[in-house]
Order: sequence, then C-alpha cells, then structure tokens
Amino acid sequence: MRKLPLLPASAAVMAIAFAAVASTAVTAKAAPAGLKTAVYAGGCFWSMEHDMEPVPGVVDVVSGYAGGSRANPNYQNHEGFLESVKVTYDPAKISYGQLTARYLRATDPTDSGGAFCDRGGSYAPAIFVANGQEKAAALTALKAAQPHVKGRIVTKVLPAGRFWPAEGYHQDYARKNPGHYKLYRMGCGKDRKLKAIWS
Repeated sequence: MRKLPLLPASAAVMAIAFAAVASTAVTAKAAPAGLKTAVYAGGCFWSMEHDMEPVPGVVDVVSGYAGGSRANPNYQNHEGFLESVKVTYDPAKISYGQLTARYLRATDPTDSGGAFCDRGGSYAPAIFVANGQEKAAALTALKAAQPHVKGRIVTKVLPAGRFWPAEGYHQDYARKNPGHYKLYRMGCGKDRKLKAIWS
C-alpha cells in the first residue's frame, strides 16, 4: 500500500478503498492504426497516469508493470518490475521526444531510490525504448532537461519488454477516487517537490 506521510488518517481510507474495490483484470491492447505507444516509469502509477492523461496528443494511459522478466506480476508481487504507464499517443499531434519531455516534468529524474514518498526500486524512474529512434529521442530529452533540474539526472533508458497492465482497481485511480487520490498526492508532497526540483 502507498504510504501517506503527514496524513495519518489516510492510511485507513486507503485500506477501505482497496477492500471496497474488486480487482478486475485488464487486458493489454495494441494501439489503433496511426497511434503509437510509449512506456515510462516515474513512481506511483496513479500519479503518472493522472499527469500524463491531460497531455495534448495523448489518447490513453494504462497503469502497469514493466522491466521484469517473469510472467503475470501483480500489485502484491511485482519484485523486479517498475510501476509504469503505457501511453498511447497520436504522433501527428505530439512526437515521442516531446512526450518524453513532458513525462520527465512529471517525475523526479534525480532520484533512483523511489519517487517522492514512495520508496523502493519499483518506483524508480525509467524510459523504456522500443528501438534506436526512441532511444536517441529519449537521450536527447534527458540531455535537454539536465540544465533545468537541481541535481544529476539518473533516469534510466532501458529496452522495452512486455508491459503488464495493473489490476482494474488501479486504472484511472485518480478519476475514480478523487478524494483519496488528493489526500495521497498532498501527503506525498509531489507538487511541492516538483517545484523544488525543476527550475
């Protein structure tokens, strides 16, 4: 479960939320013709989904797990995976490089030990690239971002593997549970920390 510092009552709210929502399966889908996908890790997938959905040109965002080697990871057992999002986007409206730049602004790219209040390897930042063009664009975005960040960027660029969608109760979490998500985000201090990290 997410740790919610500064808001002790929110842990109980979270427990109730998890108990009340069924864990429905989510099936990975291929991008429709003309659209592309990108996979990013940047901490809590609730927040990554929330922050990437409004980006112009983004069509869909799915929470899930990436970077691991075994089959069927889940929230209770995803060691070796990063909490990630699969972003479906329209390349006629936003390029992969532009999308990656927007992703970086929603993360702390200087923290390899987690993200904001969520600590541990599964919350580390990473860009999963499917080919040489994506790798070049990702490295360019990282280089362009470095002068605007307080600290050394440590976001990894990793080869894309299979993306496993998270359980149904994690999908669109912020939209479905606005009150709890707001408490989580405030307690985690993400917005305050983003302002401190990015100049």
